[in-house]
Amino acid sequence: MTQIADSTPATEYELTALDRCDSCGAQAYVRVTLASGELYFCAHHATKFREKLADSVLEWHDESEKLLADAV
Repeated sequence: MTQIADSTPATEYELTALDRCDSCGAQAYVRVTLASGELYFCAHHATKFREKLADSVLEWHDESEKLLADAV
């Protein structure tokens, strides 16, 4: 299995409530950069597709820790 390193882009772009999951429309907490463009995922769909996308990911920007911060 390929490991995907979580990374923060040089531009420090932060996801907002306006960024929506490409699979279900929920708030996106993960931005995946591929050679062909970007995908946005909620935490659920990021987990679901992480292994399938592993070979083609250039950057995996994950802000899902915000879900825990919001719960407190």
